[in-house]
Amino acid sequence: METTLSVRERVCYNEEKFLSPYAKKSADSQGRNREETHCDFRTDFQRDRDRIIYSNSFKRLKNKTQVFFAPEGDHYITRLTHTLDVSQIARSIARSLALNEDLAEAIALGHDLGHTPFGHVGERVLAKLASRGFLHNQQSVRVVDCIEKDGRGLNLTMEVRDGILNHKSSGKPATLEGVAVSLADRIAYINHDIEDAIRAGILKESDLPKNAVETLGHATKERINTAIADIYNQSYGQPYVRMSDEVMSATNELRAFMFENVYELANKSIQERSQRMLSQMFAYFMEHVDKLPKGYLRLLDNDGKEQVVCDYLSGMTDRYAISVFESLFIPSTFSIGGVIS
Repeated sequence: METTLSVRERVCYNEEKFLSPYAKKSADSQGRNREETHCDFRTDFQRDRDRIIYSNSFKRLKNKTQVFFAPEGDHYITRLTHTLDVSQIARSIARSLALNEDLAEAIALGHDLGHTPFGHVGERVLAKLASRGFLHNQQSVRVVDCIEKDGRGLNLTMEVRDGILNHKSSGKPATLEGVAVSLADRIAYINHDIEDAIRAGILKESDLPKNAVETLGHATKERINTAIADIYNQSYGQPYVRMSDEVMSATNELRAFMFENVYELANKSIQERSQRMLSQMFAYFMEHVDKLPKGYLRLLDNDGKEQVVCDYLSGMTDRYAISVFESLFIPSTFSIGGVIS
């Protein structure tokens, strides 16, 4: 290897030398929708990671619900801290399997950019309101393609876009790094949501299904470590990334338990209110599309008002959604002859 190589070229050289033959090498990327000059210091996947971190939609994740809406405690998970959890677990999986850690990190950081306010409750509401439905993974790709940077998008690589689109358990990622993120997403939300449910008094550790706990572990760090170690033991040196049947079964049992005993219960408190807010705002902006921010109006000609209204509503944080709803539908106080009424 010549010493005149750029930093990016040295990284690509080392990837070819040290990564698994089944890893997606940076030099083998299918590229971007719009060609760009390579950076001397960063691979394309590293540039994607940086673009996502500095995007407006990434910054807004800190004020979007994961499970518990507007919790009073400081340690509850938000959509942002969930994303960071997924990134950490995905990187650990990728590193252990000699996959491309930069690609896994970029996919993980971008996987929920299109998520709605009020968590999955908001997603279900928009899915019912929109004639073509609404899925947050598809919206995440739309965010990075069409909405960010005043409509120019982030122009991410095909591999990162594919991983974002296919991160749900029903998806089929084209790279092993994308599969790692999909598994990391499941591992992350099950375990940190258990912690939040215990913190909120909804669950006790002893309530968790015994078979799943015996297989995965009694504490969050044990369960995460068990999952990562199992993926490594099953997948190292193989053209796939997967869990063993035993660990996958226990994970699915824990997930089903959480849906039955936590997610539905936690969502009841905000289901009606968030549905009312999003439904009324959806109807209002469908009738008054000119009231949308200018940045969204430019999308109307290509995408139609229903899609653009969904773009606007799904991009809101919880607090901003409440603020817009109040400004539209709750009369403010006004003064008559110096008397506030």
